[in-house]
Amino acid sequence: MTNQDFEVKSLGECTVTSPLYTAYKNTPMAEGLFVDNDDRILYDPTLEGFKKCLKEGTDPITFEKAGPREKIFFSPSNTKAAIVTCGGLCPGINNVIRSVVNGLYYRYNIKNIVGIPYGYEGLIPEFGHEWVDLTPEKVKDIHMFGGSILGSSRGRQNIERMVDTLERNNIKMLFTIGGDGTLSGNHVIQEEIERRGLKIATAGIPKTIDNDVNFIHKTFGFETAFTTAAPIIRDAHNEATGAYNGVAIVKVMGRDSGFIAANAALAMPDVNFVLVPESEFDLYGPNGFLESLKDRLVKGHHAVVVVAEGAGQNLFEDDQNVEKDASGNIKHQDIGLLLKDSISKFFKDQNFEATVKYIDPSYIIRSEPAIAADSIFCSSLAMNAVHGVMAGKTDFVVGRWNMHFTFLPIPTATSSRKKIDLSGELWWSVLENTGQPYSMKNEEK
Repeated sequence: MTNQDFEVKSLGECTVTSPLYTAYKNTPMAEGLFVDNDDRILYDPTLEGFKKCLKEGTDPITFEKAGPREKIFFSPSNTKAAIVTCGGLCPGINNVIRSVVNGLYYRYNIKNIVGIPYGYEGLIPEFGHEWVDLTPEKVKDIHMFGGSILGSSRGRQNIERMVDTLERNNIKMLFTIGGDGTLSGNHVIQEEIERRGLKIATAGIPKTIDNDVNFIHKTFGFETAFTTAAPIIRDAHNEATGAYNGVAIVKVMGRDSGFIAANAALAMPDVNFVLVPESEFDLYGPNGFLESLKDRLVKGHHAVVVVAEGAGQNLFEDDQNVEKDASGNIKHQDIGLLLKDSISKFFKDQNFEATVKYIDPSYIIRSEPAIAADSIFCSSLAMNAVHGVMAGKTDFVVGRWNMHFTFLPIPTATSSRKKIDLSGELWWSVLENTGQPYSMKNEEK
């Protein structure tokens, strides 16, 4: 990993005076409001990291700081912008759409803004999805609702034809709201744009409740997701304690990363087991999950289990016919149902009294409106995406690192998935709160 991996592409020299600079240049805000391209945010802010760079004589890894520039690339009077939402639903999508529209309209005087319906399908004319004119009046109340007013879809479309559509409709900036697959799609669109020598900027705004985008501390929707899951876990705890040796299983989203499960369990600390994709476990055997669960029931007579959808995939028989969804993600087997059936059978075979309840609120959680903290975060991400695009930045995603908003090249952000560090503070906190063993693998104890 080098600083070159964190260099954001630009369409060219910025020669247009920003309307923001004109509005604020004679105010006290001007001194601290505007960002220079040389302003950088440290990847590693520790003293140890600083000393290592001094010792090796190397420059520290840094991100480009997000924010408004005094000079911009696009002239607002003849610029047309488009917004598209892709992938699964997520709390806060409408907040982001609203903030992008308002930022372009009120801050940069761009009046020509369109919404592309149903993801990248909307860029292919044969689907017949009619574009939507977006104005502040059109979006003024959408933050009150979950989902996406533009609709969404998974999967890529023909790259050349999508760029044909952008070029034919004189789109100069494209805002893509989505997760890993959407961002990867943004990148290949940008590659085709560059191949044609077009001056179209693309920006990604990271949408995934799984919080699994690399080099970004938090994605929008994540905080709402685990906040919404917390009272469901509370109710599951009530179910578990309402029966002798009651077991309540709550399955939450988390295909490859268990951040929702871990944080929801910390937010509602009545959970006894958190099962995540990062930590494989065995069902059976002296150190397996079922024996640990039985030990918990013997001592406490109830247990709450929170499981991420991608956990425990090692427990299923190998299937050579691996299925993938339209985004290219492997379709996981249903770990929730496997746990429910396995727990019930295990205790029945041992003539051990137990009552098992299974709750799957996944699609309810992702369709919730954003909570207040997420709403603020969505607005900041969107506004910084607008600042970046207006300055001619392209093929980037807006992130947050060490309390600062940053611009990050999409290829770097999508190079790998962010996962829970099993030796880190988050997982340690989970183990402390649940009391579960560090490992439930028989060979690792």
